[in-house]
Amino acid sequence: MRIGPLREGTFRSALHEPRTAVVLGRWLGAALLTCFLTGLISHVLQQPPDWLRDHLPSRPVNGYRVTQGLHVISGIAAIPLLGAKLWTVYPKLFEWPPARSVAHALERLGIAVLVASMLLELFTGLLNTLQWYPWPFPFRQTHFWLGWLATGGLLLHISAKAPLIGAHWRRVRPGSAQRRAFLATVTAAVGVVSVTTAGQSVPWLRAFVLFAPRRPDIGSQGLPVNRTAAQAGTTTVPADWRLTVTGPRPYELTMAELLMMEQVTAQLPISCVEGWSAAANWTGVRVRDLLDRAGAPPSAQVRITSLEAAGPYAVTEMPAPYARDPLTLLALRVNGEVLSADHGYPARIIAPNRPGVLQTKWVARLEAI
Repeated sequence: MRIGPLREGTFRSALHEPRTAVVLGRWLGAALLTCFLTGLISHVLQQPPDWLRDHLPSRPVNGYRVTQGLHVISGIAAIPLLGAKLWTVYPKLFEWPPARSVAHALERLGIAVLVASMLLELFTGLLNTLQWYPWPFPFRQTHFWLGWLATGGLLLHISAKAPLIGAHWRRVRPGSAQRRAFLATVTAAVGVVSVTTAGQSVPWLRAFVLFAPRRPDIGSQGLPVNRTAAQAGTTTVPADWRLTVTGPRPYELTMAELLMMEQVTAQLPISCVEGWSAAANWTGVRVRDLLDRAGAPPSAQVRITSLEAAGPYAVTEMPAPYARDPLTLLALRVNGEVLSADHGYPARIIAPNRPGVLQTKWVARLEAI
């Protein structure tokens, strides 16, 4: 006996129909593909494969700021779009019989996997912008593979539904007022969540930042801080701190000796994976000058070691294109002030087109490898 939502005629709204689903699907597909491609860029910059490491570009200076900003903006915009899309098609969940054939059962299983992976991908990504991880699995690796699963499932779903999508792709008659009102409401919802969060990476929208986790102009020395010196255990810097640079001609430098070297100022952004970014004027010594003094070859990568005792980015590696860029600095000052402890005193790395997690703070050692 068919009861509840399984009864015929239970869903009476005229919006549970293919044309509305196709229109929403176009918008959602564009948002998800943008999110996926920019996410791949972020993953490659953070963990480049060996064959690509020496070919990663250090320019444009704001490249990562733009791509990661788009990643988070499109991901947040996809949440109301996915909700509207699922509302439009959810009566299909209660079709009778549940499976008409083996092919139909496999199709429904594929849709279940697609929806589950999309929901998990978007909401774990949203919580990542808040730096809240209430789950036992590693976020970055899980987010990466869920992205492939969701995108692959989306492409398979589009292939399976291509005839239906094609039949409703173009509007063949004036749309109903009810559909227009619904789509206008969805558009307004996407616009609101985008405008009120995008200002964390788009400077001209900063005045409208209401719900973004960070305001890029608020924080120590005018910049936000993701990981404080207290969290990293670096509030006390050894009084005899020296920078160690290794290579064919290894050496050490005190702070006074670093300050005697040529000081370069560059305006560069800090661009974090959580989606916020902020530009500042950084002053310090070019990393390539430090490597040249150590006799490192132009092709050398650099291993950077922090005073931070533990943490996933206490040791990072910088490919040669970044290390040799004239804008890549071992920064000692920001916006004319000596670095605060939270911003990496006594010295930190700042490089163009590079994720914020790799702009190592509290630097103790540079090793040419």
